[in-house]
Amino acid sequence: MAAPELVIRNARRMGRAVDLLVADGKVLELTDHAPDRDYGATQNVDAGGAILLPALIDAHTHLREPGFEYKEDIASGLAAAAHGGFGRIMCMANTRPVNDHAPITQAMLGAARKAWPQGPFLHPIGALTKDLKGQELAPMAELAEVGCVAFSNDGLPVADTERFRRAVEYAASVGRPVIDHCEDPHMAPAAGVNEGAISSRLGLRGQPDVAEAVQVARDILLAEYLAIPIHLAHISCIRSLEFIRAAKARGVAVTAETCPHYLLLTEEAVDGYRTEAKVNPPLRTQADLQAMRAAVADGTIDMLATDHAPHAAHEKDVEFDLAPCGISGLDTALPLTWDLVREGVLDEAAFCRLWHERPAEVFGLPANRFQPGDPADFILFDPEARWTLTAEAMRSKGKNTPFLGREMRGRCTLLAMAGNVVLG
Repeated sequence: MAAPELVIRNARRMGRAVDLLVADGKVLELTDHAPDRDYGATQNVDAGGAILLPALIDAHTHLREPGFEYKEDIASGLAAAAHGGFGRIMCMANTRPVNDHAPITQAMLGAARKAWPQGPFLHPIGALTKDLKGQELAPMAELAEVGCVAFSNDGLPVADTERFRRAVEYAASVGRPVIDHCEDPHMAPAAGVNEGAISSRLGLRGQPDVAEAVQVARDILLAEYLAIPIHLAHISCIRSLEFIRAAKARGVAVTAETCPHYLLLTEEAVDGYRTEAKVNPPLRTQADLQAMRAAVADGTIDMLATDHAPHAAHEKDVEFDLAPCGISGLDTALPLTWDLVREGVLDEAAFCRLWHERPAEVFGLPANRFQPGDPADFILFDPEARWTLTAEAMRSKGKNTPFLGREMRGRCTLLAMAGNVVLG
């Protein structure tokens, strides 16, 4: 065995005390912790019992550059990713100009390399249609060639089913999946509040869960008919889960994600017209939350994603109807969702599946299962570190989160990509 260049000593993985040996940017060996063993490594790091996890992958973010740098830019978004434990993030195409042609993709990747040359790494999602208008298909072959890993119309889903079908077929022909934001565009689009008791009491027009579920059903039928995978973004409700679970039982190539806020918050969070909890799709009921938790545990939901949507303070500090939807999530996702492990909703293996293994599989990204030869992309996570989420503590420019002021438990203390210690 070659001599390791980097050794992480005394980490914990799946309940074991382990040492991780790294050489040439790859995992050399994961072995039981041997406190007296001299591995002959150039660099030794004492993990102090921190948990060793693969670097998280976020399949759904909004980095705002180009065009909206006052909300977020690529450098600040990647900073939030690094400190949040993310080694790779995929960003949506709703920039200005829209990421619908190769020079925009190349500029985004160039900005990422300049800001964080050793990672975290940016993986752009190209526009499904030109200017996200839902009409003419974007040049997906060109976008795939320069680095787009998937295609989506993001928050402006293609309502025309025939046109959406052709888009899915085109994307499949260049070997890329389509990510669909499932929302009927005629049923209170982007209302930001669930239709129910809370919306009625506040006098707000709410969006019913069927607005999501009807599009989920459409996409499942298309995926089954075409035998082409479709990925469903930010699933939030029981009705959608019923369709997804039945489709998977039939062998339909459909995958789905949800976000931390759908596992931790309900529609009650918007009571008092709290715009920081205004998201699309909206937060749902307690019954939906419990169903979502069961779905991430049993594999109905394939992965977690932040839907990181940073906004400037003045944009959220307005009347509820006028405020944009979105939560800034890269800074907080790791400690918030680790609470699900503490509560027994997930075990460590499921956590790694949701935040690393399935995103890597679905979108063709490098995966680290800590087997020899795997890319040495990993983090150390101290689950007992306590800190308060303040605006100053957040690396993202967007401070728009309903968790502001909350005591957080757990922090990423080291991020390594291809064996290079990026943070720590």
